[in-house]
Amino acid sequence: MLPDNLHLGPIPIHWFGIFLALALLVAGQVMSREFRRSGLGADFGWEAVLWGTIGGLVGARLWVIGEQWSTFLEAPLQFAFSSGGLTWYGGLAGGTLAVTLYFRRQSIGWLSGADASGPALAIGQAVGRIGCQVSGDGDWGTETSLPWGMAYPHAVVGWDKPAGVVVHPTPLYEFAAYLAVFFYLLRLRRRGAAPGASFGSYLALVGLARFMVEFVRINPSVMFGLTVAQFVSVLQVAIGLALLARARRPAPTPVPSA
Repeated sequence: MLPDNLHLGPIPIHWFGIFLALALLVAGQVMSREFRRSGLGADFGWEAVLWGTIGGLVGARLWVIGEQWSTFLEAPLQFAFSSGGLTWYGGLAGGTLAVTLYFRRQSIGWLSGADASGPALAIGQAVGRIGCQVSGDGDWGTETSLPWGMAYPHAVVGWDKPAGVVVHPTPLYEFAAYLAVFFYLLRLRRRGAAPGASFGSYLALVGLARFMVEFVRINPSVMFGLTVAQFVSVLQVAIGLALLARARRPAPTPVPSA
């Protein structure tokens, strides 16, 4: 990881912010291409990314406020507009709601738009996790003696261990998983999957990946030895499997007219 000490004059430049911007650019490019392939229009893809970004940031912040309500009440404005404290599952909920409203406004079928969005979401998450790795913002794992373990000497959030402690580089685990999901979804889309299959696969695979990685992350368990992220992942997988089951149902046979 790198020290977070870049400045543009008096303005601090954070590594996570740089990679977040890069993730949005990459996701927007992929989204516009997928929207074009689906006949939905490339411009709609970029607009959907903009709506999803705004909704995602709001959702991510609101989720954290809900989780840390007492801390928020101590300094509401400072907490609400701080640079840290964003959660992916809050962002997914907020972004999904915002993009759904956008699809409805543009008369875009939800399944068609969601299927075109899956690859962009996966690659955006992958690039974003590199930002977590480089900035050291608290997404690392538990201590490990594995040869690929890493220390985070310049961590900017949550590091309370002695210098040199080696932990699981969980952002890299997620990066690899999301990148694999991205390429799988591209292959699935090119094979002409049924409506809902691409987005259902995205939800199921990304949810499963996050569920497994949580076992070696530092997030505290809340019930049955599972973390909040794991419970959200279970819901995510369930919705994904439901969409896949729907996509695999045979189309109803048309009834011949008398």
